[in-house]
Amino acid sequence: MTGRSAAPGGLALLQSLVNTVDLESGVDALDTADGLDRFGLVPDDLPAVRALRESLRAALLAHAGHPPHAEVTPLDTLLAGAPLRVSVDGGDGSAALAPAGGGPLLSRVALAVAEGLVAGTWQRLKACEAADCRAAYYDRSPAARGRWCSMQVCGARAKMRRYRAK
Repeated sequence: MTGRSAAPGGLALLQSLVNTVDLESGVDALDTADGLDRFGLVPDDLPAVRALRESLRAALLAHAGHPPHAEVTPLDTLLAGAPLRVSVDGGDGSAALAPAGGGPLLSRVALAVAEGLVAGTWQRLKACEAADCRAAYYDRSPAARGRWCSMQVCGARAKMRRYRAK
C-alpha cells in the first residue's frame, strides 16, 4: 500500500518485485499471467522468485531498522548465483556492469543492488514497518528516517493505535 513515488533507477525493479504481494489481502500479482510477464517469468520460476522477493523484503526491513518478517534465505546467498559481466567500451574505456545471459531476473536484481550501492541509494529503499503491509518504498525524507510506505494509511493507523493504547 505505498503512496510514494517509485524508487530511482534500478531500485524501481526491486520495489516493484517486493510489492507484487499485498500482505493484508494475500493477493499475489505473480499468480497472474500479467504479473509473470512483467518480470519475464514462467510459472516454474515462482518458488525461486518468491524466495528472492522475501529475502529482498527482509533486507529492506533491515534498512528501516527492523528484524526480518520471516525466516528467509539471506539475500547475499541468493545473489551469489547471479551472472553479471563487466563490459568495457573499446573507444573511451568506460566500463559498465550488465546482466549476463539475456538478463534473468536474479541478475537484474543483483545489478540494481550494485547500482544502488554505487549511487548511495540502496539504504533508502525500505519496507514499511506496519506488520500488515511491509510494502517497499523509497525514503526521500531529508534524514532518511521514514517509517511507513504511506503516512496517510500505515502511518495514520500506527498513530491511531498508539493513541488508543494510551
